[in-house]
Amino acid sequence: MCITLPRLTRAHRLLIFLVLVVALPIDMRLDLPGQVVLSVAIWAALLYVLASFEIHERFTLWACLVIATAGELFLSLLWGLYTYRLGNIPFFIPPGHVMLLILAISMAPRMPRLVADVILGCAALYALVAAAVGIDTFALPLLAFLAAVAINSPADRPLYACTFLLALALELYGTWVGNWTWVNQVPVLPFVTTNPPGLVSAFYAVLDLLVACAALPFARRFGSPSFENAASVAR
Repeated sequence: MCITLPRLTRAHRLLIFLVLVVALPIDMRLDLPGQVVLSVAIWAALLYVLASFEIHERFTLWACLVIATAGELFLSLLWGLYTYRLGNIPFFIPPGHVMLLILAISMAPRMPRLVADVILGCAALYALVAAAVGIDTFALPLLAFLAAVAINSPADRPLYACTFLLALALELYGTWVGNWTWVNQVPVLPFVTTNPPGLVSAFYAVLDLLVACAALPFARRFGSPSFENAASVAR
């Protein structure tokens, strides 16, 4: 895979998992000042995890933070695909993206390539069926994004498959709890979708690829073996 985090411990993974699971229901009970306090705690957890990483690893994950934040601003506030409970972008959402990526990176080496291909194949099957019956026509362009990413970097399909599963689970959880809601009619485009879209994880897969591309200058600067394959991903 293109990125590894050899210093990530089991305690780090457990902390990230607990943060992602506990933060969303807590947020539902808070107003804006309380949400800011919760966000500070989540940022502190992320900084604690990042403190044990090498500098090139931290820079790459900061790149994930920047790219994810820009994506949130565009998809939610500009395009209007989904709306958060308070109508803002909660301050804890960007570090949440980084935490999810860290978990996916830690899972990917344990996922066989065949399993990853099956997961991505099931995603493609869902997109075709959901679009055919008319409940989620937005799945087709999202499938195109997911396929482009998977074809561009076949060696990283386990990472994309792990991200797909984690992101879908988190999206289902967040919409079920009520932290955010996806629109039924996609703004500007002639598509309908579900809450959340079945292939919402395609956005996260694109984020993975962009982060891998962002890792290139850090790999060249620090000569890190854990980022050697990033160059082949971006080419």
